[in-house]
Order: sequence, then C-alpha cells, then structure tokens
Amino acid sequence: MQYSNMEQGIFLQRHNRFIAHVLLGGVETVVHVKNTGRCRELLPPGATVYCQKSEGPRRKTQYDLITVEKNGMLINMDSQAPNRAAQEWLSRGGLGPLEALRSETVHEDSRFDFSFRKDGKPCFLEVKGVTLEDRGICAFPDAPTDRGTKHLKGLIRAVAAGFGGYVLFVLQMERAISLRPNAVTDPVFARTLRQAAQAGVQVLAVNCRVTADSMEILDFVPVDLR
Repeated sequence: MQYSNMEQGIFLQRHNRFIAHVLLGGVETVVHVKNTGRCRELLPPGATVYCQKSEGPRRKTQYDLITVEKNGMLINMDSQAPNRAAQEWLSRGGLGPLEALRSETVHEDSRFDFSFRKDGKPCFLEVKGVTLEDRGICAFPDAPTDRGTKHLKGLIRAVAAGFGGYVLFVLQMERAISLRPNAVTDPVFARTLRQAAQAGVQVLAVNCRVTADSMEILDFVPVDLR
C-alpha cells in the first residue's frame, strides 16, 4: 500500500488521542493522529515523523501523522493500514489460494475484518495492527481492548460451529523478531488468545516493509503464547 503527498517533520507534542503538533517546513502544524492508542514509546518530542497532506476541503486538519522513526527503524502507526495491507496480502496469496474474499463480514454478534473460502471451507479472519516493540519483540495490545477480546471469543465460537478462524497480527515494522500477547496490559486478552489457539483458531503474525510512504506485508514471524 502506498501513500501520496508525504512530508517529513519533527514531532512536538500530542494534545490528545486525535491531535498532535508537528514541525513541518519550519511551521508548527496541528495534525491528525491516525492511531488512538497510547503510542508513548513512539512519539517522544523530537522524533522524526512523516505526515500525509490532504486536500479535503471539509477537514479540520490538513495532515495525517502516518509514520515515525524509532531507533533508526520506520514504524507505520496508521491504524487503518493493517487492514489495507492484509487485503493486498490475502489477494496475492499470502494464505494460499482463497475464494470469495470479502471485507467486513458479520457472524452472530461479531463483525470480522475478512471472510473467504479456503480449501472449500468458509473462514473468518480478524486483523490486529501492532506498533508496540522492544528490541524486536512486539506485543499486543498497548492498551486494554474489550473489543479485541470479543473478536477472539467470536472466532472461538465460529471454529466450534465448523468455520475456519484466523487472527492476523500485522507488525507495522520490518525488524520484528516475534509477537507475544501483552499480559501485563491486558491479561484477559492474553488469556483469551491462548484459549483461541487451543480451540483451533490460527494465530498468525507478519512483519512489514515500511518506508516513509508505504507499507507491505513481508513474511510470517513466530508467535509466543507462553
């Protein structure tokens, strides 16, 4: 996936979950943060960031904060990017041949990111974007997520009913060694993820090639459920 109209800047401060101040072209500019997570480790004052300029006349802010540089590594922090990258990856055979690939599919009380048929079996797949990283070890979530736990329980029920179930963690960086559940931040999600794996839900993680203006899924990385 590719972005256009990107400009490099210097992060100054985050006013709230949605708004940050960035120095762009020497001018302090209010930008929209496309990630409502905490992201404290990604956005220290002085961090190099990349923002997308929009020409939308009805927008309150002209720029979206997309990519940040951390310890020489680029991390995409756009919360919409993992689904877009996953759709491209699935379409080009990331999980092998698929039929009837669709986005946003409702099953019982859950809305899953994707549905498809694989080897004749109907399947659901939920995508989770990951930006929290320490020395190559990625963790999810970076804040408690009741919604994430609900999706896992929905996948468990779907598998019990005869569907295929997948959760795909998209690590929005390249130098990722592995993915683990963040049991300190959200022990309920971590416990439910282990239960999902035991129930037959496929728990997968992939890293991404990230540039200032693009993100593309590269390959699988190990998932540590201990």
